[in-house]
Amino acid sequence: MEWYEKLKRYFPVEEMKSREHMELLLDDKGEVYHKDENKNHVMLYAEFDTFIFIDYLWVSSESRGQGIGHQLIEKLKKKNKPIILEVEPVNYEDTDTEKRLRFYSRENFKHADSIIYRNRSFQTDEDAPLEILYWSPNDESEALIYEQMKTIYEEIHTYKAKEIYGKEIDPVERALEYKEADDEEIEA
Repeated sequence: MEWYEKLKRYFPVEEMKSREHMELLLDDKGEVYHKDENKNHVMLYAEFDTFIFIDYLWVSSESRGQGIGHQLIEKLKKKNKPIILEVEPVNYEDTDTEKRLRFYSRENFKHADSIIYRNRSFQTDEDAPLEILYWSPNDESEALIYEQMKTIYEEIHTYKAKEIYGKEIDPVERALEYKEADDEEIEA
């Protein structure tokens, strides 16, 4: 099975970019957007000057528990940049959601509780809430992670999206919100 089919079978439709979108990112933004794959895993990620974004990480069910996910994360951590990713909230009817959160917790990722991400699915056109997790080698602030998420949204998630999906794309101000601990809100 080829890489896109592996991702499509594993990730909810609300989280999936189209094949065309991913291939355009790989072709047009190849200096930033990368694919690391073999028969046991697929990882799509963007490496910017100051941070890394993991777009998709899949490990085959036969290979889970063998340290492959840990090795992939460690390879990125060695670059000494914050690593950001998005996960769906725990759904107790889908045990994979809980397993994913436990995995990232073991890898020392933290929830960016101050960031509200209103992801609108390109595939279903419905809101698909996602939580932002991050790992930081230098204890970066959530405010910095928020700024980096804006870059992810504009450079990766919405790259040529209107052209690909034929729909109006939500502006970053609707998709992302930063909420200070004292309930003051700062919008993009």
